[in-house]
Amino acid sequence: MYAVIETGGKQYRVEVGTELEIELLEEGAGETVAFERVLLVADGDAASIGRPVVANASVSAEILRRDRGEKLISFKYRPKARRRVKKGHRQELSVVRISDIVLDGKSAAADHAKAEEARKTERQRLEEAARKQAEQDAALAAKLATDKAKTEKSTAKAAGKPSKPPRGKADASKPATKASSRTAKADTTGAADKAKTTARAKPRPRATDAKSAPKKTQK
Repeated sequence: MYAVIETGGKQYRVEVGTELEIELLEEGAGETVAFERVLLVADGDAASIGRPVVANASVSAEILRRDRGEKLISFKYRPKARRRVKKGHRQELSVVRISDIVLDGKSAAADHAKAEEARKTERQRLEEAARKQAEQDAALAAKLATDKAKTEKSTAKAAGKPSKPPRGKADASKPATKASSRTAKADTTGAADKAKTTARAKPRPRATDAKSAPKKTQK
């Protein structure tokens, strides 16, 4: 719903919540003022046109503050008379906010409040839906990560990838280390050397001389 009001010799198109600057009013900041000269009120497709004003219609507004408009320059000049007059003017204004438009007992502020409440409810519903969707997405991402880890583990197991043995324990399936080979070789060499030493220490039998052997007597 919107209306056209007249104040200060000017016409303004206003809605609920509209802020505008009008000619200075007697009321101060924070006070409420009603505009009785309502020239038109439109509500959807229906419109009431005043002749000159709309009956049973009023517009109320709250005065926010007083202000001053932009500076206007007034210059007067008379040729051949050396007359030049320059003046500056800043209009005193009142800044108001439209609070309600009433036509035949119907209030635009009440309709605006209902629309805001419905919009707020719709926003809350959308926020709730977005929150639930985010939770579902997070749960799905966690599930996919778990499934991926399981798949990688199964693939590695199927490929026969050997696992690392724990520290401090030798793997029985692996061949003997270089140290074990060296120990076995040292044991074999020691046994051979011992056998050679024993053979050298054993005295060899001496060959007997045929001349020195005693002769057998014949009877």
